[in-house]
Amino acid sequence: MPNDFNQQVIDEFRANNGRVGGWFEGARLLLLTTTGARTGTRHTTPLGYLPDGGDRVLVIASAGGSTKHPDWYRNVLAHPQVTVEAGAFTYEARAEVLAGDERERSFARAVETDPGWAEYQEKAGDRVIPVVALYEIATPGPPNIRAGSISEGLKLIHDNFRHELALIREEMRKGAGRDTLLAQLRINCLTFCQGLHNHHTGEEAGLFRLLDARHPEAAPALARLREEHKRIAALVEELKQAVWTAGEPAAAQAEVERLTAELEAHLTYEEEQLIPLLEG
Repeated sequence: MPNDFNQQVIDEFRANNGRVGGWFEGARLLLLTTTGARTGTRHTTPLGYLPDGGDRVLVIASAGGSTKHPDWYRNVLAHPQVTVEAGAFTYEARAEVLAGDERERSFARAVETDPGWAEYQEKAGDRVIPVVALYEIATPGPPNIRAGSISEGLKLIHDNFRHELALIREEMRKGAGRDTLLAQLRINCLTFCQGLHNHHTGEEAGLFRLLDARHPEAAPALARLREEHKRIAALVEELKQAVWTAGEPAAAQAEVERLTAELEAHLTYEEEQLIPLLEG
């Protein structure tokens, strides 16, 4: 059973599709449900995570700098299949403990975005804090999203993207020249860019085909959206370039503002085209 503090975070997370206030306001959190190593009972733990591109995210078994591994880590050693709740999405994942150079590189990246991880390692003494990769287990069909309809789910996904774009703008305005801010900015960009790519790929493979069959009269609009996705893919590459090679601060910020505004306009345009079809 989670303690009272964790349970409060879990309840708030689920009620607000991944966003919480208080100590964790603005933090990247997921809920990890593991199977007890000894009891076989399911346990849910809120954890900070680090996006890692592709098909995995990283969680760190810091236990607040304790000299002992946290229970959830011992659980994944015994039962590596876990359930992840990330924002509005829930999926099954395979947990893999990173070792050697890969662990060192990943932990260094975490420290780059938040020096607090290094403080935890110092407090943990001889215990090397593990880094665990969570690989999503692909399943057929649409994603498991906490929404009552397809149109509600689409709007929810888009609102998450808008939140990521707001984070990118915020970090850019703070000053991307400082190492920690630049590292966090790149994490935000990585999260948005990979997420939007996956979203568009899923739309074209699933949602658009469904609408092609049910609404043949919408063929011109869907064809325009497929072309729009190609344009947006190019804009995403421009955004990545602007973030990774940020030069003169004012010019870099202006470029990021321009690109994020265009990307938000695309989200609105897609909703205008798709939601009437989905609700009809």
